[in-house]
Amino acid sequence: MRFELIVGIVLALPVSGLAQPFTALGLNDKLTYHLNQSVGPLALVGNAAYAGILQGAGTPPEWGQGESGYGKRFGSSVACSGIHSALAFGLDSGLHQDPRYFRSAGGGFWRRTGHAFRSMILTHTDKGTETLSVWRFGSAYGAAYLSNQWYPDRLNTVGLGFAEGTLQLGFDFASNLGSEFWPDFKRKILRRKI
Repeated sequence: MRFELIVGIVLALPVSGLAQPFTALGLNDKLTYHLNQSVGPLALVGNAAYAGILQGAGTPPEWGQGESGYGKRFGSSVACSGIHSALAFGLDSGLHQDPRYFRSAGGGFWRRTGHAFRSMILTHTDKGTETLSVWRFGSAYGAAYLSNQWYPDRLNTVGLGFAEGTLQLGFDFASNLGSEFWPDFKRKILRRKI
């Protein structure tokens, strides 16, 4: 019942409109987009930071500490990103869905935050209409379950896969919020001339 209520609320949120014109991505454009998401500079910095957090927490302890432990955690993080991007590319290309985030045309903070959340659940098709974001959910949970295969057996569980997939969706929402508000922040706060 709660899931249906949440979906109903999200679908009822009005779309503020697109702040940028919609042009469908071609197959090569989608491939480039996903490669950038997995091995681009920002992605590698994110993977390094996440590996550092895992290193600090000592998770999983079987991988040890020091350079070797960090290397395993960083390699695992990069490999998971690669799996995620490969699944996302396959799903959004096969289902003709668009992986990009489109900013809202305006509104207040909560309206724009709602737009960012709604855009995590719904996505544009290559024709510009909206549909359930199968590529996002499939790649988040698929990558979580597949990447757990090289974890120690005690961690290779359905529960951990579900938690990691949900964490990925949380990162996607945070990314949407960044895409929604960063241009305004940059324009208003960082426009000082040096």
